[in-house]
Amino acid sequence: MTYDAIVIGVGGMGSAIVYHLARQGARVLGIERFDIPHDRGSSHGWSRIIRLAYWEHPDYVPLVRRAYDLWRDLERTAGESLLTVTGSIDAGPPDSRMIRGALAACQRHGLEHELLDAAALTARFPGYRLPDGLVAVFQPDGGFLQPERCIVAHVNAARALGARVQTQERVIEWTAGDDRVRVTTDRGRYEAAKLVISAGPWLPAVVPALAPRLMVERQVVLWTQPLRPELFTRDFPVFYIDTPRGAFYGFPADAQLGFKIGKYHHRRQTTDPDALDRTCSPEDEAALREALSHYFPDANGPTLSASACLFTNTPDEHFVIDRLPDHQQVVVAGGFSGHGFKFCSAVGEMAANLALNDTARRMDLFAFDRWSG
Repeated sequence: MTYDAIVIGVGGMGSAIVYHLARQGARVLGIERFDIPHDRGSSHGWSRIIRLAYWEHPDYVPLVRRAYDLWRDLERTAGESLLTVTGSIDAGPPDSRMIRGALAACQRHGLEHELLDAAALTARFPGYRLPDGLVAVFQPDGGFLQPERCIVAHVNAARALGARVQTQERVIEWTAGDDRVRVTTDRGRYEAAKLVISAGPWLPAVVPALAPRLMVERQVVLWTQPLRPELFTRDFPVFYIDTPRGAFYGFPADAQLGFKIGKYHHRRQTTDPDALDRTCSPEDEAALREALSHYFPDANGPTLSASACLFTNTPDEHFVIDRLPDHQQVVVAGGFSGHGFKFCSAVGEMAANLALNDTARRMDLFAFDRWSG
C-alpha cells in the first residue's frame, strides 16, 4: 500500500501528527519503535506542565493557546479528562529573563496575571517557601497534562479515522526523491508522498543533518510523600522557579504517586538514548532534595519513586518544525528542549499542515536554517 504520509516516531508529538494528518483525510502510516505509550523517550511520567505566561518567547503564546483548544477538542473526542488547570507560577529574581519574559508575554497577549513577592506567594499558597528577593508571576490558566493518556487518545482517534499505527518496528533508513519517500524498517518497506520525522532523542541518528545542532540530555524527576499533603492538592499551582540553586519545576501531589519535582537540565549529562542510565543515584536525589529542603520543605518527605527521561536540546532551546531544505517532502518536528509536550496538539496540526499543504508557512522561530550565518 502507498500512503499519503508516513510518520516516524509515535510518541507525544508523533501521535498528534498522525491524528492531524488523518483528520485532514490523509492515508497515514505511523511507525513506532517501542510500545504506545512507552517510557524510553521524553513523554512519560504521568504529568507535563502547560502554561501561558511563556517567558521563553512571546511568539509561543498563540501556539499554546491553540494547543489548549486542541487538547479540549481531544478530550471531547476521547471522552476523558487530559488537562487539569491548577494555575502556574514562574518565579525568580525581578530582573531575570524568566520574570521579564513572563510579564512581557502576559502584557503583550492580555493574559490575566498577578505579580507576587515571596511572602505574598506563601500566604496564597503555603507550600511555597521562596527566599526574600524572588518574585512570582501567577497565571491562573496553567496546569498539567497526562502524557501517556494524551498519546493513547491521539492514537485511538487517529485509528478511528483510518490511520495505521505499527509498534515494535525499528526504522533502518529512509530516502526521498522523485516526489516519493521510502522507509525501510526491520519488518518491511513503505512508500508515501510525504514523510514526517518526530523521532525524539533518536532524531540526530535519523536526520544526521540535524545532529550537530542537537544534544540529548539525561533528566531525572523525583516523587515524594509530602509531610503536609494538604498544602499540595490540586489547588497548588504547577511551577518553574529560577533560584540560586538552579531552575526547578514541579506539580501538585497525586494521591498515589506523590509530589513531583525536577531540576531543569538536572546534572547536565549528555547521553545516548539507547544507553540511558535509568537508575536514580544518590547524586540525582541530592540535586532535587536541595530544592525541596529550601523551597518546599513540607513536601520533603520519603521518596516514593524516581524516573529518568530525555531532553533533546537545540542551541537556543527553540523547536525545529520545518521541511528539510534538500527534501521538501520531508518535515521534521524535534528539538523540543524539555518544554515541548504542552504543544503536542498544536505541533501535530502544524506539522500535518506543512506536510500536506505546500503553501503552508513555517514559523521562523522554528526554522531549520535559523542558525545559518
